[in-house]
Amino acid sequence: MRIGFDAKRLFHNFTGLGNYSRTLVSNLARLYPDNEYLLFTPSTRNTHRTAEFLSHPRMQIITPQRPNPLWRVWTMKNDAEKAKLDVFHGLSHEIPYRFQKKKIPSVVTIHDLIFKVFPQQYSWTDRNIYNLKFEYACKNSSKIIAISENTKKDIVQFYKISEQKIAMIPQTCDRSFYQLVSRKQKNIVRDKYNLPSQYLLNVGSIIERKRLLSIVQALASFSKENRPPLVVIGKGREYKRCVLEFIKQHGLENDVIFIPHLAFADFPAVYQNALAMVYPSISEGFGLPIIEALFSHIPVVTSNRSCLPEAAGPSSLLIDPDNIEEVAHALSRVTNDSQLRERMITDGVQYVQRFHENRVTAQTINLYSSLIR
Repeated sequence: MRIGFDAKRLFHNFTGLGNYSRTLVSNLARLYPDNEYLLFTPSTRNTHRTAEFLSHPRMQIITPQRPNPLWRVWTMKNDAEKAKLDVFHGLSHEIPYRFQKKKIPSVVTIHDLIFKVFPQQYSWTDRNIYNLKFEYACKNSSKIIAISENTKKDIVQFYKISEQKIAMIPQTCDRSFYQLVSRKQKNIVRDKYNLPSQYLLNVGSIIERKRLLSIVQALASFSKENRPPLVVIGKGREYKRCVLEFIKQHGLENDVIFIPHLAFADFPAVYQNALAMVYPSISEGFGLPIIEALFSHIPVVTSNRSCLPEAAGPSSLLIDPDNIEEVAHALSRVTNDSQLRERMITDGVQYVQRFHENRVTAQTINLYSSLIR
């Protein structure tokens, strides 16, 4: 097969959408090397996380002949048609306008519709741009990939799309999380970032819907001698200032450690050093840090809302993220009950295999093949 991808975020986004794009395309090329993979992007960027795509023998980079801000939206379709693709995949909510699905079958991945579920968290301009792009892609693609059952439900509800058009194929995480890190390497990474010997972990943008403040408020209820430190990996602005103000008011400066920038190669060690992942978001498309944690053999405490129970599985601790007493009780259990922790780890490792790269990549390649047939 000749498979084309909208690869802009693969080269230029180094968080959620970019991680999904790089992981999927890399896994496809490694597990199904007989196919040809064409990456359509306005420009490339050569970093340690994109280098393989620039040099891979089964990949071809397609860029506009001259700079054109409308190329990706409007005229990329011409280059896709000239490339004689068998299928085209919009990896992040979009396909080109006027894309002829009669000529080339198309797939679009919809990660979430949070801007529809919580419109107050987005500007009027962003909401309308997102809605225009997402709705067009859903209605004009040959098939939609929803990365969770929750996202699939939202697509049906908001865009009146038939369930038969939507394939629920979850995402996987980078394969580096599958490998247990040596004790020596874990100690090196702990010393590199000056981390405590034990800590709770929270990963993601520091924004209101991810509810970092709920974790901090719960920790404030612990006695100082029983309070586990919290390591937070992520960046934020206004909401982070609210969290920092609470930390200052309650004397938690030594208990909450912020790491805005962490080398990607160090993530597995930071995960595996942690007591547990704490992820009380009220809405996500999937919740990638949860499966990264489960593959890393650590327990998960997460929200009972949105798609989070899907990602976490039945043995994780599910909490109401706005019930601070409930959050505190879950943190106390996962910190102090060693038998509970071991059971959560064992069951979590078994559950997370449904998100393994081999399974997820096979589901995706089978979807492409079904469109060609």
